Amino acid sequence: MKKMRLRRYKGNPILQPRGDDWESVAVFNCAALYKGGKIHVLYRAVGDYVHYASHLGYAVFDEGLNLVERPEEPIFGPDLKLWEMSIEDARLTEIEGVVYMTYVITPTPSPPGAVRRRLGIPKPMQAATRTALARVRGFEDFERLGVITPYHADERDVVLFPEKIRGKYAAIHRPSNWIGPGYPVERPSMWFAFLDDLPGRMYGHKVIMEPEQPWEAKKIGAGPPPIRTDAGWLLIYHGVDPHRVYRAGAALLDLEEPWKVIARTPEPILEPEEEYEKEGDVPNVVFPEGAAVIGDELIIFYGGADKVCCVASVRLDELINSLK
Repeated sequence: MKKMRLRRYKGNPILQPRGDDWESVAVFNCAALYKGGKIHVLYRAVGDYVHYASHLGYAVFDEGLNLVERPEEPIFGPDLKLWEMSIEDARLTEIEGVVYMTYVITPTPSPPGAVRRRLGIPKPMQAATRTALARVRGFEDFERLGVITPYHADERDVVLFPEKIRGKYAAIHRPSNWIGPGYPVERPSMWFAFLDDLPGRMYGHKVIMEPEQPWEAKKIGAGPPPIRTDAGWLLIYHGVDPHRVYRAGAALLDLEEPWKVIARTPEPILEPEEEYEKEGDVPNVVFPEGAAVIGDELIIFYGGADKVCCVASVRLDELINSLK
């Protein structure tokens, strides 16, 4: 049987570092939302390796992936009064006509290990990351709603479902430190949770998926928010192997009980092969974070080697059928 693989966009990378300020070092890990005939992208941008504090940049593409708009200034940045020293890895979800953004905050940002080793930067003491929520109005106004992940959880990969589950808001999250004694998993895994409101408290935590194949043996985490299909919730996710190679996979989750897995790809659907994925600040990384369904096509936005923003695509029915 032919392996399911995403097709890379010939114009990759679609966004690269520019200037000498806030986005001069790296632009990667892009959220995406298709709305009003345009694809709105929020990307993580870094301007120096010493502090490694990230802002979010904004770009707009048309349906043909032509760049329409890319402002010179960041659209969202850290609020030091809230101990937001860095804004990282956003995801965008529209729920009942309202656009929400989850984003990672940390009081102790630092360059990734590959950069520290290359530049001789010592490893700092790091606090756990948490994930917060904002309401987005027209990609001009961002209303901070506060942290939504459990206080004691080290969280990076939180995505909201685009509709309520059993009448309640719901999310997929990846608490990296919920492993070992006292937990049902030994390695960082994906969990389902309800939320009592937006913003709100997470509760009813259930494990959805844990690492299973060699290519995802170290940890797994959600990519873009789940996409509703007739066959189930389509979830694009990332997996990391023991050599820290990041790849992408796909899974189908039950529509009514999304903590139940219908199917998942035994092999990755995207892995580092191109130079812009194999060479960068963190080598050998493809990190899916945004998605848009346009007609029959599923377009996935991903970070390449923690350096650039890229796109790959597949026919939606082709991917669903391969899972079924």
